[in-house]
Amino acid sequence: MVIKVRLSWQVKAVGHYAGKELVREVQEMPELRLVPHLGYVSLFPFMGRIIPCDSWVLGNHLELISNRSTLWTNYGIRSLSKTSTLYMKRNTEHDPPYWRGPIWINMNYLILSALHHYSTVDGPYTGRAKTIYDDLRRNLIRNIVKHHEKTGYLWEQYDQKAGGGKGTRPFTGWTSLVLLIMAEVYGDGWANSNL
Repeated sequence: MVIKVRLSWQVKAVGHYAGKELVREVQEMPELRLVPHLGYVSLFPFMGRIIPCDSWVLGNHLELISNRSTLWTNYGIRSLSKTSTLYMKRNTEHDPPYWRGPIWINMNYLILSALHHYSTVDGPYTGRAKTIYDDLRRNLIRNIVKHHEKTGYLWEQYDQKAGGGKGTRPFTGWTSLVLLIMAEVYGDGWANSNL
């Protein structure tokens, strides 16, 4: 794989002195095109609840979410499909695969919120949405509580293979959404808000 971005040290004037600054250099302009990788970005129409409840597109999204070969894990929905060529690949030597596989609670909360919504509206996918919602909610709560009891921390993200906490800790930012998940508080969704 050809790296199109690199980091390099450059000398910069800082007042009357020279200083070094790490700069990201783009070696090739990006090409505008559809992203051919399945992950959280593919689910935004679903998470925004803008797919009609009787649309076959909703059925496809439910299949993507629950497919163990792509996004589903026993710990939550992974950020990028394990079938993607970018799955767990680094962007650069200094940029680990942060959003290329691990489970993020903020995104799982949005997915749960949409599943909850679609499980309460009449349509051909109501039952399927409810089943996926119950399973995902149970998996997320069980994993976060297990690792909190084990380590004493809430974590920034969770490993998609073993469920362990990763990244920053203690992290009571979006991982604290587990409390709203436990209470089943989701709001109206961003597609219905006046942002």
